Amino acid sequence: MASLFLSAAHKSSGKTTLSIGLCAALVERGLDVQPFKKGPDYIDPIWLGTAAGKPCYNLDFYVAGKQETIDDYCHRGRNADICLIEGNKGLHDGLDLDGSNSNAALAKALHSPVIMVVDARGTMRGIAPLLIGYQVFDEAVNIAGVIANMTGGKRHESKLRAAVEEYTDIPFLGALENQPSISLDERHLGLIPGYEDPESKHKIAMISSVVSDNVDLDQLIDIARQAEPVAPATSPLPRKSEFTGLRIGIARDRAFGFYYPGDLEAFRQAGAQLVDIDTTR
Repeated sequence: MASLFLSAAHKSSGKTTLSIGLCAALVERGLDVQPFKKGPDYIDPIWLGTAAGKPCYNLDFYVAGKQETIDDYCHRGRNADICLIEGNKGLHDGLDLDGSNSNAALAKALHSPVIMVVDARGTMRGIAPLLIGYQVFDEAVNIAGVIANMTGGKRHESKLRAAVEEYTDIPFLGALENQPSISLDERHLGLIPGYEDPESKHKIAMISSVVSDNVDLDQLIDIARQAEPVAPATSPLPRKSEFTGLRIGIARDRAFGFYYPGDLEAFRQAGAQLVDIDTTR
């Protein structure tokens, strides 16, 4: 399974914007992209799913456990050309000191190459020791590329590229300038959900265009295809039909939309009929 794991040194580095753009750009190239988000998270998967044209699923060690997470990933990504996983917070961040539930742990479990998204504001040569530190901290994590984000222009990008190429062995895959036109609006929970934004598809198209113009998609695809194989321990268990004949109303409109697609699919597989309800009418 070809795969990419987008991570960063810290939150608010632009992972989601870049992940959205990559999903849409790769789909435009004719690839079947299966998006995932390290959970728990409701909002980012809404945007990622819209960009990829198919549901985005959460991968969460706390909800499912390590092996079940691997099995679910393999099952849902088995027919895709590329699986794209967006991390949360920083690469090594997590609740446990040993990093057992970190993004790095998930990337290792899925054998997925990591693409580091670096918030480059105020940084030039310093990008190199940052990346080297992440390589040394856990050498089992395959940091396979770096994309500089929120740069100050082409001159800034050239200095970042020179530092990465001089001091590291990590491919520099491109850079996105700091531009408000591709930023997504936020509030206290994070991004404003895509179903509340009537311009969401237009914004995704703009982000996709910028990513296509500034990121080496060919090299990114090559990196994804170098992912080591990962196999599930079990096959998906057949669902019992304990809900056959049951109709369940699902509020789905501009006010309600926080659902895990896997949960809704489980109801359907168990025989329930899901009926969308618009509470705003």
